[in-house]
Amino acid sequence: MKLPLLQLHVAVFLWGFTGVLGRVITLNEGLLVWYRILITIITLLGLLLYTKKLQFLPFKKTIQLFGIGAIIAIHWACFYGSIKYANVSIALTCLSSAGLFTALLEPLFTKNKIKIKEVLLSLLGILGIYLIFHFDPSYQLGICIGIVSTLLSVVFSLFNKRVVTNYNSETLMFYELVGGFLILSILMPLYLTILPTQQLIPTTNDWIWLVLLSWFCTIGAMYLSLTALKKVSVFTQNLTLNLEPVYGIILAFLVYKENRYLGSSFYIGFGLIFSSVVIQMLRILKYKKIS
Repeated sequence: MKLPLLQLHVAVFLWGFTGVLGRVITLNEGLLVWYRILITIITLLGLLLYTKKLQFLPFKKTIQLFGIGAIIAIHWACFYGSIKYANVSIALTCLSSAGLFTALLEPLFTKNKIKIKEVLLSLLGILGIYLIFHFDPSYQLGICIGIVSTLLSVVFSLFNKRVVTNYNSETLMFYELVGGFLILSILMPLYLTILPTQQLIPTTNDWIWLVLLSWFCTIGAMYLSLTALKKVSVFTQNLTLNLEPVYGIILAFLVYKENRYLGSSFYIGFGLIFSSVVIQMLRILKYKKIS
């Protein structure tokens, strides 16, 4: 296995923990993401200053990265919202729609033709999500939020592909997350007005989980992902991301015993999604040349 694909798999495995950590943290989804990004940018700034890797970017490029960071911040908020309104397994399952969104949207960014095979394979995963949505109505709101989260993650990856070549990954990550932090800070008063909460400060345990979430599942995973994205296509990246539900759902079953609350429609749908992942990964290894 070539190094970029290996880096992607390690990043996806780390992201598989985010759902489990998102459920154990008692903050609502907006505050959870705000604190996650705050811890991350403070840590990154320290690392960049210590290693002298911080690059100062032109104003136009800074604004672009801030905008990309805003997209990823809202994606995270929707992802954790999906967990709160459904559960970890459902939220992660929705990420399997990334392949379809990428197959449809990437040609708009690259001016290439839509690849019918990629669309058809991705529809297999969508069918799995539909089965869960149709037969488990209690999860419908969480699924809708989860699909919005996935769409935003694909848009993030497509924009990110355009800016990863000229700057080091740590600097890109820092500027993007600063942009995400700024947009969340601006929106937070409105958000808390619409969805008020009594808990604004993390508990002691929350701080521990937030640090782990920031250091390993954010800095470590994003660094590996950005580094790999310099060598692989966006489609390859997002198909690899389809393994995140597999890792995360296994962890949710082990930690929270969520398998006790999921009906047969979930397992049928997940079986279709897992089949699409296997077929797509075989296609990548056979047909996609990764340098």
